[in-house]
Amino acid sequence: MNLKLSIAAFSLGLIFTGCTSNAEEEKMEVAEKAWITLFDGASTDALRGYAIDEFPVGVWYVENGTLITNPDTLNRDLITKEQFGDFELEYQWAVDTAANSGVFIHVQEKAAMEAGNGNSPNWLENWEFQVLDDLHFPDTAVVRSAGSLYDLIVPEKKVLKPIGEFNSAKIIHKDGHVEHWLNGAKVVQFEIGSDEMNELLSNSKFSENKAYGTDTLGHIMFQHHGQKVYYKNIRVREI
Repeated sequence: MNLKLSIAAFSLGLIFTGCTSNAEEEKMEVAEKAWITLFDGASTDALRGYAIDEFPVGVWYVENGTLITNPDTLNRDLITKEQFGDFELEYQWAVDTAANSGVFIHVQEKAAMEAGNGNSPNWLENWEFQVLDDLHFPDTAVVRSAGSLYDLIVPEKKVLKPIGEFNSAKIIHKDGHVEHWLNGAKVVQFEIGSDEMNELLSNSKFSENKAYGTDTLGHIMFQHHGQKVYYKNIRVREI
């Protein structure tokens, strides 16, 4: 083999090796982003009660493949056992008449269990995707309606299913960018720490809590607000 052919063969080998390495890296990246099932209709192993080590049996229960709150008990929220920073969360939710709940991100277990006003803990601490019966809940403010960033951003292009039917939802957080999706439409988006968000917070009921929404890693939390709500097909992946 002459020198030119030897160089060509060596170069081709380097290219092939590079392609192989890239392919392996892509496979590893895909593997890292695999979906994690939080609730599959049966097992609650990925979840526990707020401030306790076990699943709060009786406060939440599983029926017909659905995770349901029991309104005849003391409230206790559900949190993921794992913590997440940048992630994509998918779930389905439904409500009974006049029911209220919410999904929170980056939750820390530092709030007292009793909030003093009947609500579950952490609603004054973390970003919340509001889950609500918009038609019959006493509070009809649009900024606190289903799909909103609770009490901060009104959802746009929202289409809500009737009471008792399941809505599909998604929350995405990536490097401070957050999106709320409801029934296939992006209804809210914002940038944590932006001038716009800082102004919204300064003019909100969260203004006295300077630590509101500042955590970048934490549990995902499903709120027990005292009414009956339903969750199913819950899964998450890191992004």
